Amino acid sequence: MFSLILLATLVNLALGQGTRVGFYQTSCPRVESIVQSAVRSAVDSNPTIAPGLLRMFFHDCFVNGCDASILIDGSSSEKTAGPNSFLRGFEVIDAAKTQLETACPGVVSCADILALAARDSVVQTGGTGWSVPLGRRDGLVSQAADTASLPAFNDPINVLISKFTDKGLNTQDLVALSGAHTIGTAACALFSYRLYNYNNTNAPDPNIDPAFLPTLQNLCPNGGDGSRRVDLDTGSAGRFDNSYYANLRNMRGVLESDSALWNDTRTQTFVQRFLGVRGLLGLTFNVEFGRSMVRMGNVEVKTGTQGEIRRVCTAIN
Repeated sequence: MFSLILLATLVNLALGQGTRVGFYQTSCPRVESIVQSAVRSAVDSNPTIAPGLLRMFFHDCFVNGCDASILIDGSSSEKTAGPNSFLRGFEVIDAAKTQLETACPGVVSCADILALAARDSVVQTGGTGWSVPLGRRDGLVSQAADTASLPAFNDPINVLISKFTDKGLNTQDLVALSGAHTIGTAACALFSYRLYNYNNTNAPDPNIDPAFLPTLQNLCPNGGDGSRRVDLDTGSAGRFDNSYYANLRNMRGVLESDSALWNDTRTQTFVQRFLGVRGLLGLTFNVEFGRSMVRMGNVEVKTGTQGEIRRVCTAIN
């Protein structure tokens, strides 16, 4: 029996499953309520914080694992890289950390605060919560060059699947986690190339619903302000629900990487299952999103002596 337990422990460690629910039950029992309060206050004041925190966690986990390296300041840190230029919500993590350092100094990692804040952002926008395994340590390295591993807004489907596979995540995880785009916006600069001269054809992307195209063109005129923000989930950008997938089916995906999920059979099946298409085994988006978030939350996770507990989350690299 002992040998079986030891084997299971070693397998878990090899898979990066070094976190567990209730990790701070004794050392910092108020951790979840403190983070939840900080997120609630921030989102009530500025609803755009919710998708910002969710995206921040995603961008953290895909670069050197879920280790809060995205939070580190510095001239060439991850935070300075192009894909992270529009991230928001850093002050929320700092606010929660300040309170936690008063309640239980030196105990809770910034990486765990970010994991909890991502979950709480979903709840604050009408989604379903999930139990967050904790026990991460904060990473010691943050380099802008490492952000090349992040899925990009114009990645083809093969590249997206490959990037997820490299992190131990499958195609269902890709489609489920892309559903985070049910809240939030994108800058015109990230998709306006689809609206006018797609692939040098002097025509828009044919994968955009022609009836939807004028709406996007009005929001993002040719040669207009590339920083203008546009809802990723038309008609439901402030609520965490499965309408994002309905938009994909209706050829109303704003980003090319979103649209691609409908245009490939490997991913389209999961889009349909999240929509409850008759004849397919349905999937409950909120439930599966939480499960995929837990899996992503254990990507290359650092535990024990592999990292540190940062006293200030935005410490200089």
